[in-house]
Amino acid sequence: MLELSYIIVLVYSISIVLLFLYSLAHFNLLLNYLKSKKQKDAAIQYNLENPNEIPFVTIQLPIYNEKYVVERLLTTIAHMNYPQDKLEIQVLDDSTDDSVIETAALIKQLAATGLDIKHIQRTNRTGYKAGALKEGLTTAKGEFIAIFDADFVPQKNWLYLTIPYFKNQKIGVVQTRWGHLNRDYSILTKIQAFALDAHFTLEQVGRNSKLHFINFNGTAGVWRKQCIIDAGNWESDTLTEDLDLSYRAQLKNWEFKYLENVVTPAELPAIISAARSQQFRWNKGGAENFSKNASRVLQSKEIGFKTKAHGMLHLLNSTMFLAIFTMAILSVPMLYIKNEYSVFSKVFDILIFFIITSILFFISYWATYKSIHGGGFKNFLSYMGLFITFYTIAMGFSFHNTIAVLEGLWGKKSEFVRTPKLNIEALKDKWKQNTYISKTISKNIIAEGILILYFLFAMYSAIRLDDYSLIALHLMLFLGFGFVFFKSILGNK
Repeated sequence: MLELSYIIVLVYSISIVLLFLYSLAHFNLLLNYLKSKKQKDAAIQYNLENPNEIPFVTIQLPIYNEKYVVERLLTTIAHMNYPQDKLEIQVLDDSTDDSVIETAALIKQLAATGLDIKHIQRTNRTGYKAGALKEGLTTAKGEFIAIFDADFVPQKNWLYLTIPYFKNQKIGVVQTRWGHLNRDYSILTKIQAFALDAHFTLEQVGRNSKLHFINFNGTAGVWRKQCIIDAGNWESDTLTEDLDLSYRAQLKNWEFKYLENVVTPAELPAIISAARSQQFRWNKGGAENFSKNASRVLQSKEIGFKTKAHGMLHLLNSTMFLAIFTMAILSVPMLYIKNEYSVFSKVFDILIFFIITSILFFISYWATYKSIHGGGFKNFLSYMGLFITFYTIAMGFSFHNTIAVLEGLWGKKSEFVRTPKLNIEALKDKWKQNTYISKTISKNIIAEGILILYFLFAMYSAIRLDDYSLIALHLMLFLGFGFVFFKSILGNK
């Protein structure tokens, strides 16, 4: 039993140390982010007031069964400001339902106005989104390729805010910050917006300001067509083809430009099943990209140590859920080990590193929250409540995301599961009749129900052992798994 205790203590300690190291890197990004605020953007830009400098742009719209949002998407894109003779729109439609008919009718109406818009359909979904983008690229006339997912609503002058940066011939991608159409719809949308805001401010700016690798976020950005081809084109061997192509492009010495101040609104998943599928895809895809691109980053002679370090941690981003879940599961036997074997009482103090980790994240997320919502005592109180809620629910997702990470690291292949778009703002309560909503209860949900009982037992153990050192952690895990479990069982009710 003592030998097993040593193993548990070792793995538990490693998990906490890994999370601590990740938080230090995250805090370094915060410092980069704050320093970037003092820098002026001196980038050379096209003068789009000069007709001779306006480049040809292709907008690609990859869609798959999007009947609730396709009209909003096409109408928005059709009204974007840009000379019609320099603009092409490709609707890359892999749909298999009756939305194809509506999409075709809308495209016909828009084409009649003189807009160069094409309805490109495939007989199969080979390569999923990556395959559709790659096929569209073969006929794309644009020097630059703007990409929008079906739930995005870019502002009219979006191309005028992004295309000018490509005058710098080293720039391969211009990425904009995501906004959130339904941020305040529910607790679920609030915490997703909270997490994404941190990524799109602190992480993207923190890396980009020091020319570390960042990622194209799959949408709301523009590629130089030459960059896509030079990097090896779109590949579908990971679930996050955007992250994959981003790293291959930057390893080819292409530079990325991130625009924090250009916000492109989109719809957040408002139901737990949609959030789960999106989280699974992102985390599994991240792990797949670690397996695919980590060695390329480490072996590259073109990039410096800091860029390599941040690049590796970026690729390991989703793997942090594995460390969180491991720490959580082992924290219960650790409570008994501490009380059974005095030799481990000092080792238990390693928990201080997790406390420091939480404090560092608290400070970092506050900086990004303040940059969007403003400071002040009232906003700080709102932030505290939101941070604790986010931290708790993120722990509740740790098992689900750990399974995704392990599948990615083990190389288990799965299909690209799209996130259903609801168009809640327009449809109000009618969105609950959305035919794309999954009603399947997976084995993961059952496991999360068991984990609720496990962490309830952990709190009982604290009382039984008269040791309350971990009760706050176990309460958060109990509530986090409870939220995810009951939301998943109740579905969209």
